[in-house]
Amino acid sequence: MKTNRHLFLLALFRTSRSVAAGMIAIAFPYLILRVLHDSALILGLLYTAAALATAAFGLGFGFLTDVWGQKKTLIAVGLMLPASSALVFASNWLPALFLGCIIGGYSATGSLMEGGVGGAAQPSQVVAISELTDRNNRTFVFSFFTFLSGITAAAGALMARLFTVHNVFLASALISLAGIACLIPLHFREYRGDIRRLSSREIIGKFSLTGALNGFAAGLIVPFLIPFFVIVYHVPKSQMAVYGFIAGALASFAVLAAPRMDRMWGFVNSIAWTRGLGTALLLLLPLTHDALLALLVYFVTPSLRVMAMPVQRTALTEMVHSDEIGRAMGLNQVARLTASSGAIAFTGYMFDLSDIALPFYVYAGVMAFNIYLYFRFFRPVESRLEDSERLQP
Repeated sequence: MKTNRHLFLLALFRTSRSVAAGMIAIAFPYLILRVLHDSALILGLLYTAAALATAAFGLGFGFLTDVWGQKKTLIAVGLMLPASSALVFASNWLPALFLGCIIGGYSATGSLMEGGVGGAAQPSQVVAISELTDRNNRTFVFSFFTFLSGITAAAGALMARLFTVHNVFLASALISLAGIACLIPLHFREYRGDIRRLSSREIIGKFSLTGALNGFAAGLIVPFLIPFFVIVYHVPKSQMAVYGFIAGALASFAVLAAPRMDRMWGFVNSIAWTRGLGTALLLLLPLTHDALLALLVYFVTPSLRVMAMPVQRTALTEMVHSDEIGRAMGLNQVARLTASSGAIAFTGYMFDLSDIALPFYVYAGVMAFNIYLYFRFFRPVESRLEDSERLQP
């Protein structure tokens, strides 16, 4: 019963951040491209700075979770998103925007349910959820939390219509700040890891390499999907908020299929089928001039990117020692976001030159190689875990 209450409070904290993140994800590109009339290159550089900072913060907070404690780390990282939103609301001076992006993690390198805004909190939240669950319900809880993140982020994207671009950031600051109160009653059975020891370094290295490739691919495309429709199809903010809500809502419900996928396909096959199909569909965006088809791709592909994410997180928590999960998540995030930062800058430059197609082609090649590495790195480990489970009485 106590575990369920803790999970409920953690879900409220996550929900408040997701609503704020959904509002920011819609408003920030319009702030840069339409209100301030800066270029896609400037937007790309802002996202790049945020990605690099989120990587560093994610690693730092991942280590702190293992050696300092989950609750204190969650509160510390939770304060960063409202602080950043308040800063962007207070000033549109470009250095202040860079600082706000860095503190709040406006990296846009993943879907909102993956921590595309405020992503530095992800390692600590994964550790907290893994500590409050076991193998029998972990994938379900991960998928349900991901569903909550997605559906509330989608609602946040829709709520952005209610405010001016500027006032979105004040609203997101207040909403994300309120969620921190939910952390105060939490109590965890804390694990104190040895900072000098990392027994799972080989498997962490494999997750980090595949994470880096996935981050590079995501950096090429994901932060620029909204700018793509702004630049190519001239979609206004009010419409884009609705489209963002639809895509987010579909992705949120799609992720509830993760427990069934885990049972039927396992970790590696779930990754291969969902992300392979998503990659094929994204290739249609630069090849078609049909706005309706482009929107359908935009609606569907976030679902395919995130469907297997809870399965992946369960696999990581099973393959890594329990007192090293925070560091594993932090190192994975460093690899993913550092790789994505260069990709973001590249696509921003390409968009600035009106060469919109090339990033999509590079994305497809990188994702194909990444899927191959999942089979090479993790299929043997997954088979051993399945065999050991079958042998248990």
